[in-house]
Amino acid sequence: MAAFTANDAALKLLGDAVPLFQIILLRGVMTSMLIAGMAWQMGALTFRIPKADRGLIALRCLAEAAAAWFFLTALFHMPIADLTAILQALPLSVTLAGAVFLREPVGWRRFIAIGIGFYGVLLIIQPGADGISLYALLGLATVAAATMRDIVTRKLSRDVPSLTVTFFTALSVGAFGGVMGLGQDWVVMTTWDMGVIVFASLMIMLAYFAIIVAMRTGEIGFVAPFRYSGLLVALVLGWVLFREWPDLLTLVGAGVLIATGIYTLYREAKVKAASQKR
Repeated sequence: MAAFTANDAALKLLGDAVPLFQIILLRGVMTSMLIAGMAWQMGALTFRIPKADRGLIALRCLAEAAAAWFFLTALFHMPIADLTAILQALPLSVTLAGAVFLREPVGWRRFIAIGIGFYGVLLIIQPGADGISLYALLGLATVAAATMRDIVTRKLSRDVPSLTVTFFTALSVGAFGGVMGLGQDWVVMTTWDMGVIVFASLMIMLAYFAIIVAMRTGEIGFVAPFRYSGLLVALVLGWVLFREWPDLLTLVGAGVLIATGIYTLYREAKVKAASQKR
């Protein structure tokens, strides 16, 4: 989560200087090269994907590309901590999606916690007489796309190495940026701009790999709460780099999301432990 947030902050620094799809393409190309080199050295890069996993990987890549587009568009127009706070709804949405699409058992306590958590989202986006901000809606769209990504990740077989999934993900996001940027005017980048892109590529490579390994090998009840650490990093970087600080309602909403998310994960772990004893 620290790597994801460091990547976000780095790209936000480029928001006014470099077009969005130019950033996505260049970061995707660099990240793909770094991941391919690492996977090749570790013998973890393969193009022999089982038929059952090909569609899942394609769907995961599509979800990741959509999430990147929604997120970066919102990031360039709203405070990083506010957007990160919206993303704290992800563990709740993954739990809900697991119940709906994977038939995972979710009791009434967790459903209530999810409902309260989504009230926390309303506190963050603060809909008023003029409606909800477009960029807050893009933050919610990011949550939806990332939920699909995580659900699909859990359906992948263990025959596909994590670094292979990471490589295809980075490559697809970069290709998406290239296609969408065909009608955009590119700019000549400075040495500083390129340095920021390289740093962001290193961070996103680390983040991609870590989240895939965590979701595929760790107990979800243990892994998922670590998502909330990204908000702390976003608060610090938002203040240090951009002099941004969330208002009280946003902080309260984030607190509600974190509390309900942790409770939901606690109940999930408790129910699972009880079922294993039977």
